[in-house]
Amino acid sequence: MKFEFATATRILFGSGMVRDVPSLSAELGKRACMVTGRTGERAQSLLEQLKAHGVESLTCHVDGEPTTESAKTAVEVARRGQCDLVISMGGGSVLDTGKVIAAMLTNTGKLENYLEVVGPGEALTQVAAPHIAIPTTAGTGAEVTRNAVLGVPEHQVKVSMRSPWMLPYIALVDPDLTHSVPASITATTGLDALTQLIEVYVSNKANPLTDGLCREGLKRTGRSLRRAYQDGADSFAREDMAVASLFGGLGLANAKLGAVHGFAGPLGGMLSAPHGAVCARLLPFVMETNVRALQSRKPNSEILSRYDEVAQLLTGRTTTQANDGVKWVQGLCATLNVPSLTEFGLSEREFPRVVTKAQKSSSMKGNPIELAESELIGILKTACSQTQ
Repeated sequence: MKFEFATATRILFGSGMVRDVPSLSAELGKRACMVTGRTGERAQSLLEQLKAHGVESLTCHVDGEPTTESAKTAVEVARRGQCDLVISMGGGSVLDTGKVIAAMLTNTGKLENYLEVVGPGEALTQVAAPHIAIPTTAGTGAEVTRNAVLGVPEHQVKVSMRSPWMLPYIALVDPDLTHSVPASITATTGLDALTQLIEVYVSNKANPLTDGLCREGLKRTGRSLRRAYQDGADSFAREDMAVASLFGGLGLANAKLGAVHGFAGPLGGMLSAPHGAVCARLLPFVMETNVRALQSRKPNSEILSRYDEVAQLLTGRTTTQANDGVKWVQGLCATLNVPSLTEFGLSEREFPRVVTKAQKSSSMKGNPIELAESELIGILKTACSQTQ
């Protein structure tokens, strides 16, 4: 048995923890690049507190999912401002942009040189600038992952910039920040977290450390995602989902994902659809196809017993089996009103191109069983239907 486990230098979790950011920042730098979402309203009071602690700041806004161009613009802003610290506060797109900025503040050369798939994927040569990552959604776990996902419009694909040095110095998770997230975003980000937990747990690169994290995350998601969706002010459910998201991020940073994320890369580059929504729609159909393929071709596989465990952790019932887990996830997606991929513009004529790209992805290589082209096409057909 061989495995590695890497994460942020410090992980801070708890209600109200965001109040500690100014004092933490003052220990790490004098001029911060604050990365926020479209409006940055939530960060206003934090900016004022930073100044009171002797930390000057400038702001970068992330409007939508990041691309190579938007990331390069943000890096240039931070470089011109002579920033020595990055604080990212927002969803996965904001946190990923923050990781790119922190990395490029200390490394030279073109951003494209460090990209996988569309670039040579060169290794960073310098440790990234200090980065405090503060998620405001419970989904990606990007605060503890060692990569940043960027869209490359000219290639119609999403790719990663990846390095152990891109792990944020501090991952600060305050569940209170997620209370105002709308129900629709709670649904898609929560299902993204669920996808990561399931895919890591059944991955061919799972290890004892990620197993424990995934089991705990699945239990919390099973009891709390519906609750958080139905009542955003439910502090117990919001805390559970913040933990689940964090654990999903820790898992994927140290294991592998699977076919859902194998599809999500090319689909994210082709469609104007949030990453979480794509994963949410694909999840039950990938689960169903994997379980059926394992039952048919590898009936004695240990992974089938892991799918049984997934079902038991999600439902809280010890007698449930893999097929019951598939049905439970299908029912959850129906309750959370996950849209068909057709609504995002995916058509059947594009299926072969999507499959070809997905088969080359690193995530697909983590899937517990190799799926045939016909099975992958079948997943897309079902995900494009108007029913669950």
